[in-house]
Amino acid sequence: MEKIPSFTIDHLRLLRGIYVSRKDEVGGETVTTFDIRMKEPGREPVLGQGAIHTIEHLAATFLRNHPAWAEKIVYWGPMGCLTGNYLLMKGDLSSSDILPLMIETFSFIASYEGEIPGASARDCGNYLLHDLPMARYEADKYLREVLLMAGEENLNYPL
Repeated sequence: MEKIPSFTIDHLRLLRGIYVSRKDEVGGETVTTFDIRMKEPGREPVLGQGAIHTIEHLAATFLRNHPAWAEKIVYWGPMGCLTGNYLLMKGDLSSSDILPLMIETFSFIASYEGEIPGASARDCGNYLLHDLPMARYEADKYLREVLLMAGEENLNYPL
């Protein structure tokens, strides 16, 4: 089998950041897939399952309710490797286009208090697997160390 493009990225050099993973034409419209990379693969501990699950619930809810961006949001979900998330959006977009949106999203998560949206037996397949304190910690760390300091190295895959 041919190796898919996401497995050709050099994960040994991959930094935390926001990267365009792919662009696809769907029904005459471009869908941009972003790699929201929160951890350096193989060089730091991955996100805890409860933390990334809570980040998923909070980010998906925030983005799908965003006054300016909601209609462009297709999907937000965790990577199986637990080093980040995927964001699919309608439109031919760049990492720098969504940097302010990601700053808003991770600021929301870092300061979130209250019940986690959708964290009930009726609404979620694993509603007990949540960790709001760690989700807040990881969101704040990513916000301060990556998003607010983002440069060219954090917005384009390494060659």
